[in-house]
Amino acid sequence: MKNKQLLLIDDDIEFTALLVQYLKPQGYEIDVCHDGESGLLRATSNKKYDLILLDVMLPRIDGFEVLKKLRISHHTPVLMLTAKGDDFDKIFGLELGADDYLPKPFNHRELSARIKAIVRRMELLPSTSMHQTLTLDDVIISPSNQMVSCNDSVLELTGTEFSILHLLMLNHGNLVSKQDLSEKVLGRKLAAFDRSVDMHVSNIRRKLSHKNADEKIKTHRGAGYIYMVKK
Repeated sequence: MKNKQLLLIDDDIEFTALLVQYLKPQGYEIDVCHDGESGLLRATSNKKYDLILLDVMLPRIDGFEVLKKLRISHHTPVLMLTAKGDDFDKIFGLELGADDYLPKPFNHRELSARIKAIVRRMELLPSTSMHQTLTLDDVIISPSNQMVSCNDSVLELTGTEFSILHLLMLNHGNLVSKQDLSEKVLGRKLAAFDRSVDMHVSNIRRKLSHKNADEKIKTHRGAGYIYMVKK
């Protein structure tokens, strides 16, 4: 099996060396950049990465700017490495299109679990048993090529956003709990005060509204979401 390709963008040389030493034996090939400018160049090069680990605090251009520019042309999964307890970093990163975040300092096992969850989800997208194209009103979702269109216009979603929308559409008319979304899409139990699912759903809503779509995802406060279809 071919090793997974990771890109680590972090300016802490000692920290990145330790991460490479820890992750390589787990079957990852890791490229490292120590500033945002070179990291963005590497992330947008011809090399295909399975995941980018992106620190927020970087020289030249910060992690947010890297992510913002990356999302113009690439949907490579991004795991943001944020300051512990800084909710602004977490929320802003998710708004810009990060797939997940992990506060520093973190347990290396937790990092490994997050990486595996994201990589596994991306592997399952094209080969899911639920591969049939699904059309609900003016939205068409095709898992086989990870494409979504709304009102005949392509919807640009990250892998995490695509997976959440797909799960909601498959269960249209029924409540999907935040716990289910977190476990099935993010690969982890929903923690207290974790707003990751909420932010991903907010991004999906915003992108749908840009295509002049009716409000499709209804919130059941504290419980989850329902994808609504016209009767």
